[in-house]
Amino acid sequence: MVALLGNPNCGKTALFNRLTGARQKVANYAGVTIERKEGSFTSPEGRAYRLLDLPGAYSLSAHTPDEAITRDVVAGKRAGESVPDVLVCVVNATNLRLNLRLVLEIKRLGLPMILALNMVDVARKRGIVIDEARLAQELGMPVVATVAVQAGGERALVQALDAMALTEKAAPKSLDVIDTVSVEETQREVRRILALACHEKDDRGNLSEKIDHIVLHPVLGPIILAVLMFCVFQAVFSWANVPMDLIKDGVDGVGSMVKNAMADGLLRSLLVEGILGGAGSVLVFLPQILILFFFILVLEDCGYLPRAAFLLDRLMGGVGLSGRAFIPLLSSFACAIPGIMAARTIQNPRDRLVTIMIAPLMTCSARLPVYALIIAAFIPEREVGGFVSLQGLVLFGLYVTGIVSAMLVAYFMKRSMGANHQQPLMLELPSYHWPHLQNLALGLWERCKIFITRVGTIILTLMVLLWFLSTFPGAPEGATHPPIYYSLAGILGRGLEYIFAPIGFNWQICIALVPGLAAREVAVGALGTVYALSQSGDELAQSLTPIIAASWTLPTALSLLAWYVFAPQCMSTLSVVRRETNSLRYPLLMAGYMFVLAYSASFITYRVALALAGG
Repeated sequence: MVALLGNPNCGKTALFNRLTGARQKVANYAGVTIERKEGSFTSPEGRAYRLLDLPGAYSLSAHTPDEAITRDVVAGKRAGESVPDVLVCVVNATNLRLNLRLVLEIKRLGLPMILALNMVDVARKRGIVIDEARLAQELGMPVVATVAVQAGGERALVQALDAMALTEKAAPKSLDVIDTVSVEETQREVRRILALACHEKDDRGNLSEKIDHIVLHPVLGPIILAVLMFCVFQAVFSWANVPMDLIKDGVDGVGSMVKNAMADGLLRSLLVEGILGGAGSVLVFLPQILILFFFILVLEDCGYLPRAAFLLDRLMGGVGLSGRAFIPLLSSFACAIPGIMAARTIQNPRDRLVTIMIAPLMTCSARLPVYALIIAAFIPEREVGGFVSLQGLVLFGLYVTGIVSAMLVAYFMKRSMGANHQQPLMLELPSYHWPHLQNLALGLWERCKIFITRVGTIILTLMVLLWFLSTFPGAPEGATHPPIYYSLAGILGRGLEYIFAPIGFNWQICIALVPGLAAREVAVGALGTVYALSQSGDELAQSLTPIIAASWTLPTALSLLAWYVFAPQCMSTLSVVRRETNSLRYPLLMAGYMFVLAYSASFITYRVALALAGG
């Protein structure tokens, strides 16, 4: 077992991807929601290695849950985790002054170690000359140069691992040895080593500072950030049309084949209306979700996201948050769960709690299928000003609404806690570099697998259950409504309609809200199943979009959009909040305040839309 560890932004995960490729297993450490990534590879000499990518850490004197996991695994204190045979400390060759502190702390544990000097190509461009032999002599461990983003950039490390293959496995010393040397003494030792092994010539290629003069400009910086975000949401609609049509045609084609090949009956109804009508309605939005993730991964890989956090620090400080909350909140655009988990990096407990409580207000990718369905049905596909998509503009507005509402909630929460003091933001800005295609491909592949797995497990299971509830007990003799109206789901939907009628929701929408509690995107599949069972004859061949366009009024559609900006419809998120806060109080508080916001926003939207429409 080989463990990779190092500071955040040192290129550790890129090196992990370079070594393992797609041979990775992603899970959580036992008892916590911190991601555990393990992979495998075989060296040219035929030796097989297991590789563990430990969470980023600045020190073994842990200040965050991620650092605590790294400390416990390295020291053999983590239940269910064996002590690594070799530790590979990955350091950023352009920032050794910061990175070597962790290396010296780990060295005191007495485990076999290799130092991987990553980003040496960037260091050379900056005129940084590192004497690898002298550095190895001073540290007392092998030192190898790596370039994780280049093919072959890992060869020297693999050779060093093969050379250490016969090294006897050592037991780590007690963690108490870390505190035998003060931080000041450790930093003095770092400066002494660098004076001997590292020299800086004239900077011949530091483009990052030149780019930052523009990107971090107090006026141009926020404008550039806003334009980037706007372009992302435009692309979500503009680029996804062709692949979405292909998936929709494929699902419809399979549905037609099944319908023509089977006799009318319960099994055909389950396959066509239940599974294909439900899960297929969600699967069609995969291209839009992948496009959103693509841009997030590109911005993260090129080093822009920490700059965005810096730019937003003053704005977020106005509501009592630190710019450090930006990364968790941005992660929440993909899914609130990793965003909530990323809040562990916020050391102030109140800032961390407020960030967790507002993370679900960020528009996660699970909302995207619902937004896309309603926007496509009710917002005309035309351009504003000759080049801006109206549908993309509406989507951008929904995202902005989520952000603004989150900032307002944060403001009131911080004031109610009596915490008005804003802590200064200390943030490491990595060098800019081109996104690495392999990292992007692996990241998108992981997201695609997660989404398809949800479609094939959670959503499929719920669609089958919903089909059963929507089919039985069946319509009585002489029924005047579709059979679903008399089913268990229909009875439940009509009961909930009394609660949701003031905000314009019909009984079909009410039915879809119930399985949507498991995951927001399930509501689209539920609507697909409900309306498939509500139609008859040729109407079954229609896709969901024209069906709801004909069945709902515009005020109802706008009300449902407003509902989904705030609705707490994700049990997984609430369970993670329970685990992260170690209290039942906060998930209940979250569900309560978000339900009140959702109902109030939908009520106002519906009533205003009715008044404007003359209804």
